[in-house]
Amino acid sequence: MAFLEVEGTRRIYFEHHKGSGRPIVLIHGWGMATRCWDGVLPALRANGNAVVTLDHRACGRSDKDFDDVSTAAIGADVVRLCEELSLDSPVLNGWSFGGAVAVEAAARLGSRISGLVLTGGATPRYTAAPDWPHGGGVADVEGVLAGVESDPATTFKGVASAVCAAPVSPEVIDWMWAMFLEMGPRGTDSLRDLAELDQRKTLATIEAPVLVLHGRQDAFVPFSGAEAAVGLWPDARLVEFEHSGHAPFIEERDKYLAELVGFLNR
Repeated sequence: MAFLEVEGTRRIYFEHHKGSGRPIVLIHGWGMATRCWDGVLPALRANGNAVVTLDHRACGRSDKDFDDVSTAAIGADVVRLCEELSLDSPVLNGWSFGGAVAVEAAARLGSRISGLVLTGGATPRYTAAPDWPHGGGVADVEGVLAGVESDPATTFKGVASAVCAAPVSPEVIDWMWAMFLEMGPRGTDSLRDLAELDQRKTLATIEAPVLVLHGRQDAFVPFSGAEAAVGLWPDARLVEFEHSGHAPFIEERDKYLAELVGFLNR
């Protein structure tokens, strides 16, 4: 097991699967963990890519008592991990909240990355604003977090059940539920930070090619938001997953892997 100290003696867990091809960093969604990528990683390794995954602060096997669990802090962890491992022109791939983390890290790394992938990415905004009519409100987020704080087991089971629009087995839902239950109490502050975040100016600074992989039936990050976000980059492409909700890498795995590997091999 590998850990990186990022806040005093507090550590984040990571995995570095070495390969001779273009490195890719997989950044999980809110409350999830490295293991959510287990259905993606074998195809990337078979393609020859070096693959790095990490557990966010307060998630998975990372320490749970961080003082700062903001998008900016976790984005800085991704940057530090890329530097620690001397990754050469990596691609960053962020799912959901991990999309906002990936944008933060991409902006910090600048020309040192070779691409950005957003998988149901919660960026540039997760909540709606007068000039961004996509998503719910901050009050909706607080309602979910109130449930997490009073009854985490039941609330997380409901969230896990809503991730996929395509039919999946009860075992898949339980697998996601188990990852949610590994998140420490401070993890709720990550979602509070995301609810107030606006990355539109940050997006404009990213010059690397961008691939947006988004489910048409996403109940967490509306497809209309992905369509609007694509126009904020000079070099971006949106791929629609007609039958997917919030996890196209689970719901339409073959198509997802074909698009991701094609982007890495371009």
